[in-house]
Amino acid sequence: MAENLKCSHCSNPATVHLTQIVNNKIIKVDLCESCAQAKGVTDPEGFSLADLLSKTHLTPEGGEPQITCTACGLTTADFRRTGRLGCAACYTSFIPLVRPVLEDMHAGTVHKGKVPEVAYSRQTSAAQLQDLEEALQRAISEEAYEDAAKYRDQIQAIKEAVDAEAVQS
Repeated sequence: MAENLKCSHCSNPATVHLTQIVNNKIIKVDLCESCAQAKGVTDPEGFSLADLLSKTHLTPEGGEPQITCTACGLTTADFRRTGRLGCAACYTSFIPLVRPVLEDMHAGTVHKGKVPEVAYSRQTSAAQLQDLEEALQRAISEEAYEDAAKYRDQIQAIKEAVDAEAVQS
């Protein structure tokens, strides 16, 4: 069984456990119920982990660049206080602060996303249809009617498969 953690501010057993990554360092704070209420942690609307950390002097000092977003005016202090960026331009402005955190949390800093299998198959089918329709038009213009018939049959088969998949979804 895990060891009972003590509150970071008093010796009572900790029941609230907070974790934040600041300057590539994991900072953990364990609080008892009364200390959590005193610091406003139990109010989800008013709670800011950044505020709690700054009050407890756990936020690293110095060496941090002072940045201001040219589009919305958000400053490094504002970003640290709220933990949120103000606009799309902030992602570029605050990259020195955001990149190290993303590199630690994820396998890179570029979001590649995922495409659901159904959507991927529809995209693939759409691309195949477009290619086949172009090939069909070329075959007709070149009077290669046997090839045109093959392309027509392939197009029809793909359309039927897509329709069948849509019915199943």
